[in-house]
Amino acid sequence: MTDKIFTKETLAQYNGQDGQPSYVAVEGIVYDLSAMGPWEGGKHFKGLRAGQDLTEAFANSHHTPKRLQNLPQMGRYEG
Repeated sequence: MTDKIFTKETLAQYNGQDGQPSYVAVEGIVYDLSAMGPWEGGKHFKGLRAGQDLTEAFANSHHTPKRLQNLPQMGRYEG
């Protein structure tokens, strides 16, 4: 993982739109979901959107932080 710190504002720039990658924060870590088909265009088919802290959404769904372990970690989230 890099030493990059993401705030709410900087994370919002990585929303998968206009050629930007799809990043999300979960439990303080920012992950790059760009290579995952369901996140194409920054929006998951379940209504989740890239560029946000999705810790609560992941806690209340079938997605667990363990599913993110093999994805690129882009930095820390300090929203």
